[in-house]
Amino acid sequence: MSIVKDRSLAESGRRKIQWVRDFMPALGGIEARFERERPFAGLRVAVSVHLEAKTANLGYVLQKGGAEVRLTGSNPLSTQDDVAAGLDSMGVETFGIHGATAEEYEAHLIETLRFKPHLVVDDGGDLIHLLGGKCADLGENLIGGCEETTTGILRLRAREREGILPCAMMAVNDAKAKHYYDNKYGTGQSVWDAIMHTTNLVVAGKTVVVAGYGWCGKGVAMRASGMGANVIVTEVDPFKALDATMNGFRVMTMDEAAALGDVFVTVTGCKDVITPRHFEKMKHNAILTNAGHFDCEVDVASLAAMAVKREIRRDSIEGYTLPDGRVLNVIGEGRLVNLAAGNGHPAEIMDMSFSVQALALEWLVKHRDELEKKVYNVPDSIDDEIGRVKLAAMGLHIDALTEDQRAYLNGWKA
Repeated sequence: MSIVKDRSLAESGRRKIQWVRDFMPALGGIEARFERERPFAGLRVAVSVHLEAKTANLGYVLQKGGAEVRLTGSNPLSTQDDVAAGLDSMGVETFGIHGATAEEYEAHLIETLRFKPHLVVDDGGDLIHLLGGKCADLGENLIGGCEETTTGILRLRAREREGILPCAMMAVNDAKAKHYYDNKYGTGQSVWDAIMHTTNLVVAGKTVVVAGYGWCGKGVAMRASGMGANVIVTEVDPFKALDATMNGFRVMTMDEAAALGDVFVTVTGCKDVITPRHFEKMKHNAILTNAGHFDCEVDVASLAAMAVKREIRRDSIEGYTLPDGRVLNVIGEGRLVNLAAGNGHPAEIMDMSFSVQALALEWLVKHRDELEKKVYNVPDSIDDEIGRVKLAAMGLHIDALTEDQRAYLNGWKA
């Protein structure tokens, strides 16, 4: 049933999957327990996350836990064809081809849902969008699901407010293991890994404009500064702007920053962050990238309409020549740069996030009779368990509160 580009690539894909498995010890421990206890026996799980090695490992772990798994990507440009073939060869039905058209991409999503899943793992809300609309008939068995992006959770909460959420959903992005670790350190490293590998340019001495100072923006700005860049932050939230200022970054509007930046990274979860009026002010050879989930933060369509010439300048870099001769360079078509032009977050980072996914799905199954169609926060017990496992895997130890200390913190008489 799988739809992959070339099954002869399977060996390369399996090597990639095995490599990340060796560096994901927390998820490995969960896999061992899942294999013993089989918490998903008799259940079907649909997964739509960037189709690369770490995601493949999550799908494999869920299968080891007794689930029938179908897995697809959440962005055509982040799908790795060898990983898709490798996962298919490991017995997980896989639907995804790098560079798929919008129509093909949706068809892959629908094939992933066609077996009427009990559980979903979503990244950006594509599965839930279908299950709440044209594929509602495929959701008759739904227990619940997980969403791991800021953008996706915003849409889930909007659906909940309107009473049209198709099932209970866990806000995995809001878990401590996700936003403290994945969003800040994973995004911070993987964005710059993709930009540096794709451009082969130095970061030190450049002016970097980071749009958005949430957890992801903090990581992007921190890593840029650490490599010697001069960092400007743009924001709409006054307290995030103050936070950026206190961390030593210049804060201004995008209108002001447009003329100053050498590299732009949008990471807001909103649309129209960089638009034609900003393009008109930018330096020759400015580099435009997006690290938010959807490709609407940099208005690439308007840039194309303004340009008198478009050309591929390097793999994953397209240059747009404006009437005055300036060239603006867009990486990865304005899609999620760390995956459209890179390998995504490091394995050790996704070890934490995918451990949350696995345990959150298990929680949904255990509480299936109590669930309402609303967005649930990940219980602290899951977060804390993953944090302890990760510390142990890194050979680190922390103190524990005594009973007297607990009483002191929880009471008022002392």
